[in-house]
Order: sequence, then structure tokens, then C-alpha cells
Amino acid sequence: MNELLNGIPWGAFAPIIVLQLILMIIALVSCIKEEKTNGPKWLWILVILFIGIIGPVLYFVVGRRND
Repeated sequence: MNELLNGIPWGAFAPIIVLQLILMIIALVSCIKEEKTNGPKWLWILVILFIGIIGPVLYFVVGRRND
């Protein structure tokens, strides 16, 4: 297992991981503060948390209600 982790170029993946975490946190805060969303709020929180980088993007494109 340690050999597998040593072969990963962390310098290339670290910025992607950090950007994903920042996007996830911003999406979660936005979802929690919104009064109404397109669909149940608990479902959007699960989508944001468990569908990787696509989840927060889906929330911002589809989940937010622009009333």
C-alpha cells in the first residue's frame, strides 16, 4: 500500500483536491443558507458530499432556485 501511495505525483493532484474541497464547502454553505432549493435540501447535501466534484457543480447549476 505504501508503494502505491509513493508512486502518485502529489504535486499535480494536491491543487485539484484543495479546489474540490473549497468548492464542496462553498456549495454546502450555500445550500444550508438557501431557504428553498429545487428538490429536498437533504438530498442536495448528500449529492454535494458524495458525488465528488460533479455534485457541487450540479447543485450550483440545477439545485439553486433563482426566485
